[in-house]
Order: sequence, then structure tokens, then C-alpha cells
Amino acid sequence: MSPFTERGDPGAVAVHTASVSHGPRATRPVVAPDPSRAADPDLEGVAERDGVRLAYAVYGDAHAPTVVLVPTWSIVPSRFWKAQVGYLARHYRVVTFDGRGSGASSRPAGAAAYEDTEYAADLLAVLDATGTDTAVLVSLSCGAAWSVHVAAKHPERVLGLVAIAPSCGMNVPTPGRDHVPWDEPLDSSDGWAKYNKHYWLGGGYDDFVEFFFAKMFAEPHSTKQIEDCVDWSHEITPQVLSDSTAGRLGCEGAVCESIEPLARAVRCPVLVVHGTDDQIRPIAFGERLAELTGGELVAIDGAGHGPPARDPVKVNHLIRDFVDRVVPRAPARRTWTRAARRTPRALYLSSPIGLGHAQRDVAIAAALREQRPELEIDWLAQHPVTRVLAQHGERVHPASAWLRNESGHIEHEAGEHDLHAFQAIRRMDEILVNNFMVFADVVAEGHYDLVIGDEAWDVDYFLHENPELKRFSFAWMTDFVGWLPMPDGGPREAALTADYNAEMLTQRARFARVRDRSVFVGSPDDVVDVPFGPGLPSIRGWTEENYDFAGYVTGFDAGAAAAGAASVRSSLGVGEDERLCVVTVGGSGVGESLLRRVLSAVPRARELAPDLRFVVVAGPRIDPSSLPAPDGATVLGYVPDLYQLSAACDVAVVQGGLTTCMELTALRKPFVYVPLQHHFEQNIHVRNRLERYGAGRHLPYADALDPDGLAEAVAKELGTEVTYREVETDGALRAARLLADLV
Repeated sequence: MSPFTERGDPGAVAVHTASVSHGPRATRPVVAPDPSRAADPDLEGVAERDGVRLAYAVYGDAHAPTVVLVPTWSIVPSRFWKAQVGYLARHYRVVTFDGRGSGASSRPAGAAAYEDTEYAADLLAVLDATGTDTAVLVSLSCGAAWSVHVAAKHPERVLGLVAIAPSCGMNVPTPGRDHVPWDEPLDSSDGWAKYNKHYWLGGGYDDFVEFFFAKMFAEPHSTKQIEDCVDWSHEITPQVLSDSTAGRLGCEGAVCESIEPLARAVRCPVLVVHGTDDQIRPIAFGERLAELTGGELVAIDGAGHGPPARDPVKVNHLIRDFVDRVVPRAPARRTWTRAARRTPRALYLSSPIGLGHAQRDVAIAAALREQRPELEIDWLAQHPVTRVLAQHGERVHPASAWLRNESGHIEHEAGEHDLHAFQAIRRMDEILVNNFMVFADVVAEGHYDLVIGDEAWDVDYFLHENPELKRFSFAWMTDFVGWLPMPDGGPREAALTADYNAEMLTQRARFARVRDRSVFVGSPDDVVDVPFGPGLPSIRGWTEENYDFAGYVTGFDAGAAAAGAASVRSSLGVGEDERLCVVTVGGSGVGESLLRRVLSAVPRARELAPDLRFVVVAGPRIDPSSLPAPDGATVLGYVPDLYQLSAACDVAVVQGGLTTCMELTALRKPFVYVPLQHHFEQNIHVRNRLERYGAGRHLPYADALDPDGLAEAVAKELGTEVTYREVETDGALRAARLLADLV
């Protein structure tokens, strides 16, 4: 793993870029990172061959072995490899390209344009354009045939082949579909009769792709993988898919060449990976290719036709192990410390979506050190969490620089005070895979006794999917349980959230040993008392059976904060005869819309309460200079220990995140909270908890759009008498005691 140097803000890390030699084709460096991707290419370009443009991207270290992720079929683009690119690019130079007929590449007409030999020639053209002399070729499905063509005819270019679910060019039967003709009109569209040219061109394309990808991902709980592929399939037309299929099958004047004699000629190392439950092509295809090439066969029991998407952790590790065998690296010095000499160590993972987790986690870490003074704690963390950790002198693992920023993705997903939290996290899948792979490398190279994951969704999910990777005690922490649909999401969203919940319940029932402790940051009554979904158990009942409860963790002493309030007010220039309204939206940039709404309401609020001053906190991810500052309002950037400012206020306006709302509740301050639209956690879980405490005034964002209405809500709350339920003061200590015996 490469070392990193942070610059300035501890959340801003040096970005590794590699200069890549390339051929004479059009290329351009990539400047703007994409917050929704697991990796950004160092170079993008287009190779052109016989008038067909092939869009490619290059990632990673120019001096490392090259891995080419080969196109699969025109029905999906190279984005199919999104769960592999981030991980592999940390270890190798990676080349991806959209095959002809897909993605950003050309869509030539006619079956002859899509023969296997054309795809193989395209692969060579991309190797040339990217300056790639030799490479390991990694393929899925039809791509295996094209890789075999290149390996057999140009052995000097291919270091090795990884063929995942090979599906084409071999004389192997596929029971259940071989009897169905592809290019003849059929009277039926049942089952594999949907795999028919005339059905696609006659209006059945949508029905076919839904059927095909449900077959491809036959594993339970594959809704996201199916949805991705269905979406990609609509980037092309039925005619393009028909042409590319005819070319592969040797129809409409195209020539189909068996790869069996070519496979026998392959001399490079070969790894074949095939699922035993592949409903597109049976494992006999993988067995045959391994036999012909003399390659190794890895069967993934229970897997379907898309292991790179459905079992990305296993596939990523298989690819890396293979490449490292084919292209051995120079041996490096390694140190192993005898167990008896090892200092107890913990790795702490704190969710970067906001700053609340960081504050409570630092408090829990401090309490844990009191319980176990000899314990060393490393943090695998992202901005803005790293900002808080630096403030407290915590040690951030250098591999943190490889993490893709989840806050950036969330901000990218947000609209005007609108964040569909469930869908945003669902669409964060490739980032979660990347970040888990970073974690897996860290714990494989280090000896950690305990891993603490505060809403580290990636680690919890993929450890349950790959329980053999657990070699430490694992404690999971969260302040909500259960994905819940928003009312306007309709039946589809209700079904999706229920499916995600059902998968989690199944994982926990089968692999209870993965979590050595599940800690809920709160009390049983803070858990919503609704079902996980139709036919599923109550969230509160299940949580009571499966979690320990720490009570709420504020991360500060409310009494000490109150005692310092006068000093804080004085530092802000707030007079004794003035009252203070604090406005804050947490640690992400999602709340900028609300800040602007409040600032527009300041003049009216000061008419209603002339003694009212406003302090608006932009936080670490919003530029305070980008916000207006009307008379009576001060705009600040990041404020360390924000609770001190909250303790000094007379009223507050906040976004609706749990941490800020509970800070104000513990400090017994009146406040207005405006949850993000479509944010199920803020609108359901957080609101449920605040109602239990009798805290805050809920204001829908629609009501905050009117400056007069927002000003009146603030003025009304300003004079409210606080009668909140008391907030626990020992949550950090209770949580630490639950963790201490796991070290």
C-alpha cells in the first residue's frame, strides 16, 4: 500500500495520478472527479479502428502490471466493472473500454460488424492506443471468447486470462434454451422464448431485459444489480442488440468461429470462475474452457452469471491473487510480531455522513482508553470526520486516503433540501465496495484485536457476505435500525426497503458470529415500533433481542458547556440584552439550501424580535463566503465543538440530523428542525426519538420556503418553555464498557 501525504485540511489528501503512455488516438487527462464513482480515470481516450470509435479509460500506476477489463456484451457498458475498478487500480494499471455497440463507443450496423474477430481486433486496438504492451485480460460471459482469440493469436500480448462465467463459442449444451431459435418468429414469449430477435424488434425488448437480468442475478436480494443492468440495457436499441447477437451466433451473413481450437492453443496461465447456479450458461461452460486451456477452475457455489457485481469482494481477491501469481512482485521486507508481544490495537470506523458520529466516537474512544489504557486506536476515516480527529489528536491510518468520500456522494445526490437517503446509499454501492476493499487490505496487513464500526455499512454488509475475512472482534454501532420507505415512494420503494431489511435479517440469523456486539446508541423506546416490512418482525422487538443499549452519547458535558456559554456569546459580540439564534446543518454540504432560506428570513425575524442575532454555521463542506450575510447575521465556517455554540444560543434552526437535535435537547434549548425531504432517517427515526423526548418543533421544508413563515416559527419557538425528557449523560462510558471486553 502506497504512503500518502496530507495537505492542509486533514481531510484533503494528495491524489495519486499516473501518466500513461498512449498511441496516436485522441486522449485527454481527466480533471473533475466524479463523486459517485469508486475511482477516477487518469486518462480517457478513444481508439478508432475501421471507423469504429472505442472509448477507453486508464486508471492506476503506470509502472504496475496492466489489467484489462474486457467488454462483456453490447447489452451493458464497461460500467459493469464498477465494483472492480477502484480496488484493482490501487494495485495495478487498469484499462477499461466500452465494446462496440455499448456505452460511449460506436454502434456500427449489421451482424458482420459484431463478429468475435471484430471484438478481438478492438481489444488489440485499445492495447495499442493505451501503450499497453502486455496485460492480464479479465472477462465475463462473451468477453471470454474475445480474450481467447487475442491470447491464442497474439500470445506475446497476454500475460494471463481470467474468464468469469464464459458463455460463448464452445460446444456445450444449455438445457432449457438450446431448443429455442433466436432468429425465427415464435408464437410464444414465455421463458427463453423472449431471447428472440423478432420479439425484441417487435416491442418485447423491455420484457426481455427484465427476464434476462433476473436470470443473470438469480441470487436473492439482487435488486440493485438487476436495476443497474436493466438501466444500462436501455442505452442501446433493440436493433443494436440484435446485430451484436447475430454477429456472435453467425447469423445474417456473419461468421461464427468456435473458440475450442483457439483455447487449446492458449499457453498463458488461465483462471476460470463460474457460478454453480448460473442460469444463463451452466458451469459446464467454465469446466470446458478450463479443460481446453489447462486452466484452474474456481466454482462459486450458489452464484449466478454475474459474480463481479454480486460477489465483488471474492472476485476482486481472486483477480488480485491471480495477477500476483502471473506477475510476481519484488519481495518486500515483512515483520511478524509474536502474539504475546503485541500491543492491543483497535481500528475505529466512523461514518463520514455528517459530523455527529465523529463527536460521539471520539468520546467513546476516550472512555475506552480509560477502561483499557494500553489500547492503541487507529482510525480509518474520511473528511469531515478527519477534521474532528485532527482536532483531538487521533491517529488516522494512511490508507484512509484510498477511501472514496461518502459525503461527496451524498452531496452529489441531494437536491434543494431534498435527499432520498435510502436511494442515495443504494446508489453508493461501488463506493462501499471500494471502501470495504481498503478496509480488507488494512486488516489483512495489520493485527487488530478489535474493529469498531459506527454505521460503517460497507464493513458490516461485506463481512456478513464474506465471513471468512473476519479475524478480529467486531463491534457494530448505530443509532437507527431498519430501512423505511417514504410515503410517496409507492409499492416499489416499500418492496425495496423490505428486501434490504430481509437480507440483513437473514445475514444476522445465519452469521451471528460476525458481530461480537451490536450496540444501539439510545434506548429501546428510541427504536421505531413498526415492522421491517410485510411478514417481517417488529423493528423494536427485533432490536431489543439483538442489541445492547448504550443510551444516547452526546460526546460532551452539558453542564460545562452551559457554564461557558457567556464567554462564547461575548466572543461573538452578542450583548447581554440580545438573544442568539444559531443555525446549523451538520457536517455535509446538503444543508446549504436551508441556510439560504434562513438567511432570507433574518430581516423579518428581527422585525418580530429586534433583539435577535443570528450566527449561521456553514460547516466544513460549505464555503461561508458563498452565503449572504444580512444585517444581524454572522456566517461562520467550520466550528470545532459546535455544542459550545449551541449552549450559548437562545433558539436554533437545524436540519434534522440526530446529533445536532440531541445536542440541543441535552442542552435544553428550544429549536426548529427542518428534515431533508425524502430522508427516511430524519423524517421517521429521528422524529420518533425527538417526539419521545418532547423536543423541538418540526417544520416541513415546504413551510420554510416562505421567509415570513420561517421567521414566525423561529420567533414563536424563541419564547417556548422547555420541558424535555432528560438525556443520558453516561452513554460514552456505557458504550466503552460494552467494547472493552472484546479487546
